Amino acid sequence: MTRSPLPARRAVLGLALAAALPLTLTAPATASAAPATTVEEGRLTQAAPQEILRRSGFDCWAREFGRGLARMTTYQEARRYVAGEGRALWRRAVDRAQGRGPAGGDLSRDDDRPLYWARLGMTRELRGWQPNFGLTDTQRSALISALERGSRGQDSIRLPAGKHVLRIVVTGFDPFQLDADPRRSNPSGAAALALDGTTVRTASGRPARIEAAVFPVRWADFADGTVERTLLPHFRSGPRQVDLFTTISQGRPGRFDVERTNGAWRGGYPDNARESRTETVPIPAGVPTVTPQPQWTTTTLPYARIVAAGTGPYPVVDHTAVTEIPAGGTAPVERPDGPTPGSTARAGGGGDYLSNEIAYRATLLRDAVRRPALPGGHLHTPVLEFGPGNTDPASGRITDPVFVANRVAITGQVRAIVAVAAG
Repeated sequence: MTRSPLPARRAVLGLALAAALPLTLTAPATASAAPATTVEEGRLTQAAPQEILRRSGFDCWAREFGRGLARMTTYQEARRYVAGEGRALWRRAVDRAQGRGPAGGDLSRDDDRPLYWARLGMTRELRGWQPNFGLTDTQRSALISALERGSRGQDSIRLPAGKHVLRIVVTGFDPFQLDADPRRSNPSGAAALALDGTTVRTASGRPARIEAAVFPVRWADFADGTVERTLLPHFRSGPRQVDLFTTISQGRPGRFDVERTNGAWRGGYPDNARESRTETVPIPAGVPTVTPQPQWTTTTLPYARIVAAGTGPYPVVDHTAVTEIPAGGTAPVERPDGPTPGSTARAGGGGDYLSNEIAYRATLLRDAVRRPALPGGHLHTPVLEFGPGNTDPASGRITDPVFVANRVAITGQVRAIVAVAAG
């Protein structure tokens, strides 16, 4: 989910445990009236999301969730229920993607979109819920946060202990740019569902266990610490500490990019909530960080080995370009070979959108916990495109054979790249 440093390409390029961190979302502790639906929830009424839900069997989730909410008699009971239902949705999406359980419809099992739209149906139910016991704004916010974390796999990362296995965390993103085309899928999210809980064999013969999560395409969530809250428990030293991580998002047409450098700048492109942020990447209070805040962070993925390996049908590029304001300068300059000393970031290799930001946050956290040798960075997938004759969102179908084949190929190559990196 990247935006390119080149303005003409920006619209094309897209976009990886609460108790462990003192990070909480806060709101005034006043009696809660039923809030209006969010921008994202408002898109649920469109034909494409409804068809996606119906043809995957995920159209029942919000309705059944609402019925369950109606049976709640205390806030504590509701907390347990909401968190459990969020995790159940994530497990169902992972199982469907990995061929377990009923398909629920004729939509391809590898599709990431049912999870996204079903989650929004559930948050809409929760946002409008008015229990008899009363609910403050703070309590409603906490319930929505629990549902978000659980249904994204963020609080169910379970890495094994021991030296016999490598531990890997990968992250993906929601679909985005949905005002332009509500049919859109995000191959990084599809890859996360396909890889979560799986084991790959590395070249050394050592197995590698992969755990995955997905993140929203929303500036506010990143500022609130969703990335650090999810990753920090697994970056800290211990018997289950991660051995490799990669954040993943959708990038440029026809190629993978291993992004060499990440920048501390938000470029302001609207997110899924139609909000913009143009500023230095804000670091939430209470998390380990590097001071003063660096303008740049660097990948520690074995990019040369990844690029040289034959991992699939798409070329893989070691992408080194950034956009900077040189030391003593005032105007942005593109640098094909990375930043110069003392420069100010205006776009990392992955642009200035949330894909660059998740890479920046994850690698900054790596450096803050003093694990400079931990392999980690950002991988951009090819853009997932519909087949010929199905490109118009006004008249096009929600899926087609080319669309599915491309997504399956991208997911397969992500798996191969991760295995090479771990090897």
